[in-house]
Amino acid sequence: MLYRENGQFKTTYGSDQQLLPITQDRWFVLALIAFAYLAVPVLASDYMFRALIIPFLILAIAAIGLNLLVGYCGQISLGTAAFMAVGAYASYNLVIRLPQLNFVIVLALAGGIAALVGAVFGVPSLRIKGLYLAVSTLAAQFFIDWMFARVKWFTDYSSSGSVSTASIEMFGWTIESPIDKYLFVLSVAIVLTLAAKNLVRGHIGRAWMATRDMDVAAEVIGIRPLTAKLSAFAVSSFYAGIAGALWGFIHLGAWEPLAFNINLSLNLLFMIIIGGMGSLLGAYFGAAFILLVPILLNQVPGWFGVPISTALASHLESMIFGSLIVFFLIVEPHGLARLWAIGKEKLRLWPFPH
Repeated sequence: MLYRENGQFKTTYGSDQQLLPITQDRWFVLALIAFAYLAVPVLASDYMFRALIIPFLILAIAAIGLNLLVGYCGQISLGTAAFMAVGAYASYNLVIRLPQLNFVIVLALAGGIAALVGAVFGVPSLRIKGLYLAVSTLAAQFFIDWMFARVKWFTDYSSSGSVSTASIEMFGWTIESPIDKYLFVLSVAIVLTLAAKNLVRGHIGRAWMATRDMDVAAEVIGIRPLTAKLSAFAVSSFYAGIAGALWGFIHLGAWEPLAFNINLSLNLLFMIIIGGMGSLLGAYFGAAFILLVPILLNQVPGWFGVPISTALASHLESMIFGSLIVFFLIVEPHGLARLWAIGKEKLRLWPFPH
């Protein structure tokens, strides 16, 4: 009975169009953010920050960007990791060549460079769609991987092809400890999630969804496919570029081009399929699922006295991911986010069946 809307009336247009119209949702989100800022730094260990929480937040940012493109605009992409690599190498070169720049500006510029590259590789979407577009973005993945591996300027002429970063300093704050890294990534994730939520509620998001549902009908009612599709590629790549910069500077610290290979692109696609396409919350669910399943496969059998080898755990991970993708595509195409929404609807109607 606590999750009911009785007595919650809207008297202004602003209150009717707010992000979270139900009071209980607003309090829940505020409590969750307060818990993330105040309780998690106290409760979590350094290992959890490095291995779980920070990668989860960064992958969620990248998954949000991919969801804007695939879930909201209906444009298939298999090259998200390539655009993450663009953001990572762009931020690396900006830091070493323009050390006076604030890292927040570096993040924005890296995202902007990735957005330009994404818009260029999004041009084929104006003529092709479906599997052909997926192959086109896959070509972008391979081309960008080759470019960063062969053009030495991007790695500052490193003999090994790998790059390493120093600690981040901005506004007198040195982001070096796991807690500092977590708080910075958390702040970036909240800002980008809020921006994405407002974006999909505006005319740009409505143009994306109209293009996704039927691009010919969208063009008839005045939506330009050129603007809708290229803006979706640009915004998606912007998010991927920022996630790539955070992945390199905050999570890895040192990387080579293989850190952003096709496997990462496929994992991001799995995240939005399992988490829920067309849902920002689904990006967080999918990122959590992809990170937790391998850990559970390694730990749970040991709890029951049935240890399994690393190779078997890897094979089981692939089998489970594949089975769940097929399951969600058949049973619940909108993923875990839809199951969460159904649970909320049940609470709002309880105890009445209608």
